Amino acid sequence: MTGPIQQPPADPKNTVQSLAKGFKVLQAFTAQEPELTMAEVARKAGLDNATAFRFLNTLVGLGYVTKVGESRLFRLSLKVLDLGFDAIARSDLRTLARPILRGLVGEVSEAASIGVLDGSSVVYVERVQAGLAQLGVDVRIGSRVAAYSSAVGQAILAWLPQDAQLKVLRGQPLVRLTATTLTDIDALLERLAQVRALGYAMSNQETVSGVYVMAAPVLDVDGLPVASLSVAAPASRSSLQQFEQDTRAAVVAAAGQLARALQTTGGYVGQDR
Repeated sequence: MTGPIQQPPADPKNTVQSLAKGFKVLQAFTAQEPELTMAEVARKAGLDNATAFRFLNTLVGLGYVTKVGESRLFRLSLKVLDLGFDAIARSDLRTLARPILRGLVGEVSEAASIGVLDGSSVVYVERVQAGLAQLGVDVRIGSRVAAYSSAVGQAILAWLPQDAQLKVLRGQPLVRLTATTLTDIDALLERLAQVRALGYAMSNQETVSGVYVMAAPVLDVDGLPVASLSVAAPASRSSLQQFEQDTRAAVVAAAGQLARALQTTGGYVGQDR
């Protein structure tokens, strides 16, 4: 799931405009619209048809875009995944997390995930789920979720300084995704203080209706969050209070176990410091 198309920096002397346009073409494709015509790519990327045609043919030649059969449609190729996985693979996070996540998936939780903060979103970098998950939401490695509305995001934000919290919260529109989504910044700051006090974050269907999520931060040696670990379960299975009671100890312990493993190996994830 891709994020919004980013505009190039204001000073053209410090940018390669053709490269920026090429990335706009790539970012035109989304999970909701994976196949596009040349004209649709041009419109979404803000380019004229002739320029979009040249960029698409260049990307086809490089292997990052492919034509769909004999149609006029284009789509991203699997080669694009190499860019994302190369970035994720620079740490031991995924390798260390996977056995820990497997231990959290069972009768209570149907899925367990690791997410890292990227701008105002959280990107899932590892996920384990039951074979026949009934969550009704398509989350996979590389999927994004808004940090403000998700337990996995709030578990990271709660351990950041308030100026950093505000920067993330103001970085995108605070949209009411469900009946329980918080969209007021003061209310969100109060929530983050509560999360910090508890040691974990809870989502009562705040991003997706019908899903409970519990998350805890994965902290580095300085007590700063490098990721968060979460579990999810259908809300129809139990009350929120029962879900919290059944999962909080295991989730907090698993996040602590992963943090210690990362600290021991020197592994890290997220933006370079």
